[in-house]
Amino acid sequence: MTAFLALATSLLWGLADFGGGLLTRRTPALTVVVVSQTIATAVLGVIVVTTGAWSEAGPLLWFAVAAGLAGPVAMICFYKALALGPMGVVSPLATLGVTVPIGVGLFLGERPGLVQVAGIAVAVAGVVLAGGPQLRGAPVQRRAILLTLIAALGFGAVFALIAEASTTVTGLFLALFVQRVTNVAVGGAALYVSVKRGAQALPPDGFPWATMPALAFVGLADVAANGTYAIAAQHGPVTVAAVLASLYPVVTALAARGFLSERLRAIQAAGAGLALMGTVLLAAG
Repeated sequence: MTAFLALATSLLWGLADFGGGLLTRRTPALTVVVVSQTIATAVLGVIVVTTGAWSEAGPLLWFAVAAGLAGPVAMICFYKALALGPMGVVSPLATLGVTVPIGVGLFLGERPGLVQVAGIAVAVAGVVLAGGPQLRGAPVQRRAILLTLIAALGFGAVFALIAEASTTVTGLFLALFVQRVTNVAVGGAALYVSVKRGAQALPPDGFPWATMPALAFVGLADVAANGTYAIAAQHGPVTVAAVLASLYPVVTALAARGFLSERLRAIQAAGAGLALMGTVLLAAG
């Protein structure tokens, strides 16, 4: 069950990233984040009310608030790092965030077997390679590296925090709602500051209403991924759940290959193969 839910997480996050990447070609990234997360917040609000999840309110929700703060900060740093480039370095480095939940799992006493350790090593290497790391070419700015490492830390923190934010399914609905409210507040503030500094919040031709279904998909897929990961981490080894959930760059690369006919670089194809091999080892262990 842990492996299945964690792989579902990687599928959902990978498709959400693919959709978000397409949307940001026409609409500013911060606007995509804020609008998609607002839609997800509204849907979660309805679920919380209809399920009576408010009764699950308690101190654990502070983990959800922390995850809601870390997520937008990580995303903003990641987008700034991508702007500084090269993307072939930034994208693979950001996947190092998986070391945070793995470290938490080990600190809490998890001890994966030798087969699982091998699977973790192979899968992480595959994820990094699937991002298509740039091995030569333009120099990398120190600021880009620093921003990417901050983003990786933030992404990893969200992994670890959301897994601790609830102990029941209804509690998880409330935790995800609180996380998304915080996401929208932080993202909205960042968007406001960005606009005040002269940046554009919308494309020249106005808000792209035709993209609302895609924005809704990105927001809801991201929420669903957080939910499946939280359940996976609660019902199995965090070390395994985190690694399998971190396979989303492979999904994004394959989606680009399938829908946009983008050709995978040899190093990306090798990374996808290693990621698959690592998944098999983790499942076998």
